[in-house]
Amino acid sequence: MELQGECHPRFEAVREALARNFSERDEIGSAIAVYHEGEKVVDLWGGHADGRHGARAWERDTLCLMYSIAKSMCALSVHMLADEGKVDLEAPVAAYWPEFAQAGKEAIKVRHILSHWCGVWPTDAAAPGDVYDWDRMIEVIEQQVPAWPAEEKGAYNTINIGFLAGEVVRRVSGMRVQDFVQARICKPLGAEYYLGVPEAALDRCADLIPNPAAGVRAAASDPTSRMARAQRCFPRGFGTDEQNARRFRVSGVPAIAGFGEARAMARIYACLAEGGALDGVRLLSREAIERATRTQWSDLEEGLLARPMAMSMGFMKNPPDGARLFGPGTESFGHLGSGGARALAVPSQRLAVCFVSNYQSEGRGVGVRTEAIVEAACACVG
Repeated sequence: MELQGECHPRFEAVREALARNFSERDEIGSAIAVYHEGEKVVDLWGGHADGRHGARAWERDTLCLMYSIAKSMCALSVHMLADEGKVDLEAPVAAYWPEFAQAGKEAIKVRHILSHWCGVWPTDAAAPGDVYDWDRMIEVIEQQVPAWPAEEKGAYNTINIGFLAGEVVRRVSGMRVQDFVQARICKPLGAEYYLGVPEAALDRCADLIPNPAAGVRAAASDPTSRMARAQRCFPRGFGTDEQNARRFRVSGVPAIAGFGEARAMARIYACLAEGGALDGVRLLSREAIERATRTQWSDLEEGLLARPMAMSMGFMKNPPDGARLFGPGTESFGHLGSGGARALAVPSQRLAVCFVSNYQSEGRGVGVRTEAIVEAACACVG
């Protein structure tokens, strides 16, 4: 497989890891971008955008689904408003969204929703397909009884986090979170990433390819499981066919439907790794970044997926089982996407990485191809 793009000699190990993904690990199409000390040092891509032997090559401007990395963009939007003094992270969510104060949610704070610590992960009142209807999802969340009190148990908020953070953004700024991310984050940085792909860019989206090693997820067959309760709002048969369809790509579902270039997300995370500013564009103050990325909870068996996890206010941290998903040390942060996408920042090393692939990972965002890239990038500056 011939890779396209550029790679600084110091980061040649990243090129080698990506090449091995294709030659040894069944990669189909992917891209990797790395920033170091504020400069882009890796920008590589290769493979096919439409299947292992497809007709469409992965191009420089191919857009890839990054799944839950979108959650960190929604959280970043709230942190930007907090940094401007428009949101108090210690205030009740109801201070900005009065209708939220129903069914025992009166005392839930903004920091609780950002850190997946609020217990409002089910969508019990939803019908299949409601995830595409913003107003209906807000009603569902308003009616939802928390599974447990805030701070009792951390639980990965697979869907509601995007609507929770997004509604705070809408109430405070008057903008949809999809528009806020575009206008306040992506356009200033020149980063092509979308919560809702524009019509003119739809033909540049890579097709998601299922991975047989991922197996069948139990939630689909057990309607009483926590995952089924969390995803009751999904349309029936929510698999790769749906996620490759126009309806999903243009939807901008805020927790999971972010599409973009690897270099775009690497640039956004590079801005955070550089203390909140890059090339004259400031997103956050250093103090706001430190606050946003301070660990809120850490658990060997979090409450939804029952896996090791640690969370700050909107960003994942390295989990307590010792895995270095986001680089070395306790300061590293980032987010994974269940297809295998990964974005991370290591501020002490001024390092930012984003890897995307259209071939799903073996686990929920964790897999041999992703880990090989992360390990190689971090080793180059370690």
